[in-house]
Amino acid sequence: MRWVFRLIGFVFVLVGVALIGVIFLPGDRIAQVAADQIRAQTGREVVLKGDSKASFYPVLGISTGALEIANAPWSGSGPLIKADSLKVGVDPMALIGGEVKIVGLEAVNPEILLEKAANGRVNWQLGVEGVAPSGQPSGRSNALALSLDRALISGGVLRYVDHGTGQETRVDDIALDLRWPQYRGAASLKASSRPEGAGALTLTGDIADLAALIEGDVTGIAVKASADGGTVSFDGRAGLPMQAQGLVVADLPDTGAFLASLGFGRVSLPQGLGRRSKVSGDLTLTTAQRLSLRDLSVMLDQNGFAGEVDVDLAAAVPDVTAKLSAGVLDLSGLGGPGGSDSASGWSKAPIDASALGLFNAKVTLGLQGLRVAGLSFGNAGLGITVDRSRAVVTLNRMAGYSGSFAGQVVANNRNGLSVGGNVKVSGVEMQQLLGDLAGITRFTGLSDASVDYLGAGNSVHALMNSLSGKGGVTMGRGTIKGIDLDSLMRKGLATGGTTVFDSLSASFTMEKGDLYNKDLLLQLPVISATGEGRVGLGARDIDYLFTPKAASATSEGGVVIPVRIRGPWSSPKIWPDLEKAIDLNLQDEKKALKEKAETKVKDKLQKELGVEVEEGQSLEDALKKKIEDEAVKGIFDLLKQ
Repeated sequence: MRWVFRLIGFVFVLVGVALIGVIFLPGDRIAQVAADQIRAQTGREVVLKGDSKASFYPVLGISTGALEIANAPWSGSGPLIKADSLKVGVDPMALIGGEVKIVGLEAVNPEILLEKAANGRVNWQLGVEGVAPSGQPSGRSNALALSLDRALISGGVLRYVDHGTGQETRVDDIALDLRWPQYRGAASLKASSRPEGAGALTLTGDIADLAALIEGDVTGIAVKASADGGTVSFDGRAGLPMQAQGLVVADLPDTGAFLASLGFGRVSLPQGLGRRSKVSGDLTLTTAQRLSLRDLSVMLDQNGFAGEVDVDLAAAVPDVTAKLSAGVLDLSGLGGPGGSDSASGWSKAPIDASALGLFNAKVTLGLQGLRVAGLSFGNAGLGITVDRSRAVVTLNRMAGYSGSFAGQVVANNRNGLSVGGNVKVSGVEMQQLLGDLAGITRFTGLSDASVDYLGAGNSVHALMNSLSGKGGVTMGRGTIKGIDLDSLMRKGLATGGTTVFDSLSASFTMEKGDLYNKDLLLQLPVISATGEGRVGLGARDIDYLFTPKAASATSEGGVVIPVRIRGPWSSPKIWPDLEKAIDLNLQDEKKALKEKAETKVKDKLQKELGVEVEEGQSLEDALKKKIEDEAVKGIFDLLKQ
């Protein structure tokens, strides 16, 4: 910021004034004259507290007591800058030659307060007419020919307060070691700080022409930031206001720790999205705070990307536009099945989707493959948008499981995590898909299907147990392993085997993690089958009834034997449902037996209890009427006594 470099100019003014009267004036008077000069150039009141002393040996210079520079008039939060002391030392031999060469500058425990008012005003804008960005009066040359052997800051504190948003940021333990031997020459620096609640951040670098940078020009710069979690370096050209162009390289073995050192808090990234990161690219940052990266190479854990990215840093939340390509993108770390044979079911590990709120984005992504939630896909073209913690992935094209997929998938973390979407599949091999999705490998065949779904929760277990929606599936020729319906129907044997069918169709609904189907229709050459039941998507179990029927069963009185499938996905039990078979096959016999039994009961009630069953009246109603009549008769008898 310009005001920082203006303060460096103010120090030079202090030195110049001190040198003029260092032999003839006491230290307090010298410091007061310097304060008056600073006040004239900044428009801000300068207060010196304590004693100020001039020194002659071993270093020519001056040290002040506590120092305060006033804040903007609209602020009521205290000084803009205050420090316990300020020390300045100069080279007397250079002074004899007409130059000011500062051999030492030290500020002890400085505190800087930066504020932004609700109306957008900032307290570091000095706004003094006639002062150049460097702090020198405009229209003048740099007559002092300044240089700085070494500048030290220790114990510094920086606070930033945005009164419009209520946001407050604090950075502690600020330290600076700056070496600048020639005003129109190179400078080197080493700085460190500790954002509130974070680890230490260290910055080292070289600046080709620090004076040019102070005066608002562009100059060569090479810097490296190091912190817990990794390093980021830049080598190129930069200037003020903030602008840069050059090569940027980031090597972050622990991305979350590095972001915490920058004051972003500890971000927990899923495996595959950058727990470990390596980035390189040609960076351009404009004064409008637009960042572009070209020839970009990114490694996020096991996933590699290439392409170009543009970021609007001036937006309230960074706005990203990108065009990327990758090989096989492995996002299995986002969550998936707990294992198809896992007794514990779906993973209950928390899903941290907070990264969706760090940026908004519009991204096109070309992939050679995709692995996510236990599923594997082939070549894909995706469109990704992120808006206020809501991500939408549009499947422009995606191959997989011998077929293709299209639709949208949504992840919304605005008020807790929810997922949803609508997906259509064509020509998909069901054995592969159901095997990866649910561990079910009994079905084979190509299928067309569609599904609309919605789920909410902070783990895969919670999401699967909350699913709701609807869908349908149609299949051509295929098989069901584990049961031979043809053998069961013709021979009454249920000893495993395989059912070969000509077609299958079904629709379904989902509610609270359960899938319900009532209209399954399975066509075999000489047998058809219907089905209905429940599939527990959350509980990973099934309770389903198949009802196969031979083509001759209706006309020739064939037997219908339903098949019950019940149990966990990993090992369901399959057996003939004899109770249901009796209900379906012996309806006439059951009716005849029921009528015969009712006739015998009628005769018994009429003979022994005098209950007469009228035509159209049930046994229960006749018996009830008899009891009521007897009860009324008993009451009348009691009243007569």
